[in-house]
Amino acid sequence: MLSRRSREPTDFSAEANSTHGTIWRLSQVRALTGKRLLQSDSGRKFQYMFGRQKPADAGNDASNKPASGLVSRLGAALGRTRGRLVQGLSRLLAGGAKIDDALLDQIEELLLSADVGVAVTTRIVEGIRSGVKKADGEAEDAVLRSLEKEMLAVLEPVATPLEIPRKLSRPFVVLVVGVNGTGKTTSIGKLAYRLRSEGRSVMLAAGDTFRAAAIEQLKSWGEQNQVDVVAQHTGADSASVVYDALHSATSSRIEVVIADTAGRLHTQIDLMEELKKVRRVVSKLDPEAPHEVLLVLDAGTGQNALAQAIQFHQAVGVSGLCITKLDGTAKGGVIFAIAESLGLPIRYIGVGEGVADLKEFDAHAFVQALLAG
Repeated sequence: MLSRRSREPTDFSAEANSTHGTIWRLSQVRALTGKRLLQSDSGRKFQYMFGRQKPADAGNDASNKPASGLVSRLGAALGRTRGRLVQGLSRLLAGGAKIDDALLDQIEELLLSADVGVAVTTRIVEGIRSGVKKADGEAEDAVLRSLEKEMLAVLEPVATPLEIPRKLSRPFVVLVVGVNGTGKTTSIGKLAYRLRSEGRSVMLAAGDTFRAAAIEQLKSWGEQNQVDVVAQHTGADSASVVYDALHSATSSRIEVVIADTAGRLHTQIDLMEELKKVRRVVSKLDPEAPHEVLLVLDAGTGQNALAQAIQFHQAVGVSGLCITKLDGTAKGGVIFAIAESLGLPIRYIGVGEGVADLKEFDAHAFVQALLAG
């Protein structure tokens, strides 16, 4: 029988049906998942992702390497997008091709095929047209310079890292939202790893109570990251879980609470209303919480990711984006469409399955990797 830390039921004034919170300590998670974690497929995946490295040993993490290392990693991750976009561009410009309206139309098609979006594509093509007219050298070089300039103009304003103050009187709450299959819960585990590597104290809240697997997955991440996880039974009220986590973190002087939420389609109005409820309930403990509403988007879904971002932002006021699975798609150009249309800060991008493959978004490194590899 697992031990539990219980408190008196919390009064949410009809906002949530509270139950006793459960804090899964590391020893409890080991007792529950220890052998099974190493023997199961998911266990092998975690073992692969983490290897033998502990969060405390992360000083040599790839995220701390020079920018050239980041560009190289991004270049590998963006291979499919680059293959569609830049290699296609090179073919069009081979042999000193004349930069005329017909060629610009073909460049436009290439950009659209990478899901860059109509508005950004128009902006880039017009920039190329203007840049080529002013160019003194080779037309191909002028095209690439104009392409780089316009891409940076789109991405630089949204390349804003998540800043968590060092001296906090209350925990910094990150509410993570998104549809199923985007890598939401995995991104939470990787974010916890990053924060632990920075010396932060972290607590996870298993607010995705619709799926038992999601709760177990978050407990496994808690074990790997050496952080506590607040969880309740499957089907419990999500707002209660997040509230209990914040209450516990406040008592324990934890710096950061990362709360998972149930995956939902952006068109499911009732579930979107539940997210609003989580926000209201958490604000009863801290009027400023959640301090960050982080939306996780799968780059592989292309323009549908943009539609998701719009709906989630309207419903719960998204304050930052995490764009995942850039390593497995040729539609990585959607990052430009999202940046241009919404102007929301892009906090992180996912470039692989490794635990250190959640990177802070760097516009210059991204564009350099996309164009040069």
